[in-house]
Amino acid sequence: MKKPILGILLLSISSLFCAPHALAQAWPAKPIHIVVPYAAGGAVDTIARITGQGLSQRLGQPVIVDNKPGASANIGMDAVAKAAPDGYTLLMTANALATNGSLFSNLTFDPQRDFAAVGQIGHAALVIVVPASSKAQTFKDLLAQARAEPGKLTYASAGNGSSGHLAGEALKQAAHIDVLHVPYKGGAPALTDLLGERISFMPLNAVEVIAHIRSHKLRALAVTGTKRMSLLPDVPTVSEMGLPDFEVSVWWGLVLPAATPPRVVTRLNAELQKVLAEPALQTRMAELGVEIKAGSAAQFSEFIRAETTRWSHVVKAGNIKPD
Repeated sequence: MKKPILGILLLSISSLFCAPHALAQAWPAKPIHIVVPYAAGGAVDTIARITGQGLSQRLGQPVIVDNKPGASANIGMDAVAKAAPDGYTLLMTANALATNGSLFSNLTFDPQRDFAAVGQIGHAALVIVVPASSKAQTFKDLLAQARAEPGKLTYASAGNGSSGHLAGEALKQAAHIDVLHVPYKGGAPALTDLLGERISFMPLNAVEVIAHIRSHKLRALAVTGTKRMSLLPDVPTVSEMGLPDFEVSVWWGLVLPAATPPRVVTRLNAELQKVLAEPALQTRMAELGVEIKAGSAAQFSEFIRAETTRWSHVVKAGNIKPD
């Protein structure tokens, strides 16, 4: 009787050691959730749904987008930071991951330590626009007006600490101009006041303003990328207009809770690269003004670190507060 019992015990012990390996091998075995820390319908949400559909097809499991907006994206980021590190909860992240650590002193998570980078998806330049009635016909005209009348021109954003706000602050510091920031509770009301000529100018995602530019309600003066946008080929870059090396973009990527097994991160990155290489997805992204940015998890991690360092300097120099 002793030999059969010993055999059963050895088999049981072996099973205990093999179980985690078998579980890891089976990933993914259930639906995957991508948390979007913004409301549905925005750029981050749209890109999450496009990317999630491609990942679902490649992984053979549903990929569900969960919108958890609020507190300048901190609610959604906190939820993912504290989620089980099993590869089933991802964060569709954007600039806030690199800026909120400098903006908020009471975060319940650490943007640098609590996430593992999976991969970047893409980025898009902002467009600096003015109302059609503006005297500024060019970007240089806008700078000349700002310098002639310090503190008179205004620019709007979706709120303190938003990408538009930080882009405007970076522009102020690079061009040495004095313009007044007017924060709104969202991009829609800010754009409404810009169209109503109550605001002087605004840095905005091209997707949000392209229709107004084409209908001549707004005038595009410059784009904040390193090169001209295919959607607006006649609009020069800020660098072309006299501010060398000026570049500000909104960007998107996927991260996981920090303790997620490396093999899951590697698998997700590999599948993400294949999704980003699909012609249909590339066409859809181009229509939104998004430039694909494929790469390794390590490259995205380094990019986030660089962005964090860059914007911490901007936040400190501008004494920017979230409220």
